[in-house]
Amino acid sequence: MSKVWSTIRGYILWSYERGTLQYDVMVTLILIFVFFSPYWINFKDKPAQHVAHQTGVIVSPDGQGGFIFQIEAQAVHAKDEAGIRGELSNIIEPISGEVSIKKVDVVNDRPGHVQYYKVWAERE
Repeated sequence: MSKVWSTIRGYILWSYERGTLQYDVMVTLILIFVFFSPYWINFKDKPAQHVAHQTGVIVSPDGQGGFIFQIEAQAVHAKDEAGIRGELSNIIEPISGEVSIKKVDVVNDRPGHVQYYKVWAERE
């Protein structure tokens, strides 16, 4: 019985040398656990759903060191120009840091509803 306990103690304390049968058994058991445990154990680790444009922002370079931001109209609720620029700045700054807005174009559809805002901005 002491031989069994000695073997178990050796496995627990990891006292076997590399290249021995006991070492190979321990490594094999560890690899089996690592590769097959996700099939038997639900770790509840699903990938997060990633929406391509959560705020409806598309960024592209303008070729002169700045950026052109295309922002969906639903993301902006202000009516006056100062409010619109403020909201656009609040949307852009988490994406690219502090920027100065150079120009804002409003793109409308045929009936005249605002589709999106096209914003030229440069980093400060």
